[in-house]
Amino acid sequence: MFYPLTVNDFLDRAITVYPDRIAVVDEPNQPAESWGEITYAELGRRARSQAATLDELGVPVGGRVAIVSQNSARLLTSFFGVSGWGRVLVPVNFRLAVAEIRYIVEHSGAEVLLVDPDLRHLVDEVDCKRTFVLGEDDDKIWGSKADPEPWAGDEGATATINYTSGTTARPKGVQLTHRNLWLNATVFGWQASVSDRDVYLHTLPMFHANGWGHPYTATGMGATHIVLRQVDGTEILKRIEKHGVTYLCAAPAVVTAALDGAKTWEGEIPGRDRVRIIVAGAPPPTRTIERVREELGWEFIQIYGLTETAPLLTMSRMRAEWDALDPHQQAVNLGRAGAPAVGVRMMIDDEGEVLAQSNHNLEAYWENPEATADALAGNWFHTGDGGTFEDGYITIADRKKDVIITGGENVSSIEVEDALSSHPAVREVAVIGIPDDKWGELITALVVLDPDEEPVDEAGLIAHCREHLAGYKCPKRIEFRDELARTATGKLQKFKLRQPFWEGHDRQVN
Repeated sequence: MFYPLTVNDFLDRAITVYPDRIAVVDEPNQPAESWGEITYAELGRRARSQAATLDELGVPVGGRVAIVSQNSARLLTSFFGVSGWGRVLVPVNFRLAVAEIRYIVEHSGAEVLLVDPDLRHLVDEVDCKRTFVLGEDDDKIWGSKADPEPWAGDEGATATINYTSGTTARPKGVQLTHRNLWLNATVFGWQASVSDRDVYLHTLPMFHANGWGHPYTATGMGATHIVLRQVDGTEILKRIEKHGVTYLCAAPAVVTAALDGAKTWEGEIPGRDRVRIIVAGAPPPTRTIERVREELGWEFIQIYGLTETAPLLTMSRMRAEWDALDPHQQAVNLGRAGAPAVGVRMMIDDEGEVLAQSNHNLEAYWENPEATADALAGNWFHTGDGGTFEDGYITIADRKKDVIITGGENVSSIEVEDALSSHPAVREVAVIGIPDDKWGELITALVVLDPDEEPVDEAGLIAHCREHLAGYKCPKRIEFRDELARTATGKLQKFKLRQPFWEGHDRQVN
């Protein structure tokens, strides 16, 4: 028989096997009233109520529901209440500028927009057929007492559309199907040893590649979700101690925050010999990996993937063959992107680009057939990253696409250049990523000023960017140059611009 794989399989199992177990401990400090602790039975009830509400609003199967929120139990519930009955969830980065959010809502064709109370201004600034504020409008979202209309289930249907900056000024909507999400969640959970004894801390934004799939993974295994709204190193350690957290997913900036929090922590670091920290976004320095293992006493796991791959492609985790190696060499090995996950095939093409085949790869870019054809040419997903594939392990060496990964977030250099170029004093600009211990890569602008215009300083240009871009996309450093290296045809030679900053680094990512 054939039974379609859908995201509600994870919630259905949790309700069946662990109905009375605490499913979620919501963030206590948030502008909306916290949901506190709710069981899996209650999580299921709220998901069904949300689906019934969408029925009553006339949102059809395949209709899009956008949500702009920091981590919360309400957002977690929406992964099931929206997608579980055939609609499409569009989780939006809450740090984006209004213009960027407006574009995503319009481009996705969302019929419903749910916004965090801190972003209440979006109600007036972003047009949508129906807009609700989380917390304030809970009765209108989760108040239905009806049973939702049954959905037959289609594993090939789009479950989420996740917008990523990519390499162009306009973000692209990554269509991930129920099959994509189901297989990513199960393979990831299996290889990361997720079980019903786990307690998962949401340090990773849930909007980011659907929290790398762990809203599904942890739910399916009956693990308890601990919601963290604002990343803070000391608070991470407090939650680990209070709730008995056993694993978390983190961008490099979160790793740094935890290490910083440990410096002033009194007593033994919470989670020693218990916590697994799964890291992705950019390969951390070897010393950072050593510090996680030595100072925190946590297991370090690294993965590599993209929003387009749901995201798991490879995993680097301690193995028996490395037990006799010294800790430094173990950290070096763990610093590689990793070995292909089960069901993933990897190769390096003639130009050095990392290519991947898997059941996790995106269905398409929403309303963008040209970008889809380019990304999936030859039935391989083209990552845009350069690297090597030796001894069964991928190592990322350079980024072929012009994307800067800062704090685990992708930022298009073209988008930042466009914002800077809109200032009348800027004649030429090149935006690059340079190595930074905290952020992985620091967004840096190399600017040539127009001598005929009123001069502007670094602070003025950064302030100008903040009028057009989300704060995390704005340059943290600006250097003024007399000219920029270009080819004979006028193209910027960014590799020459990056070179002085990356001397001493064996990889052009940090």
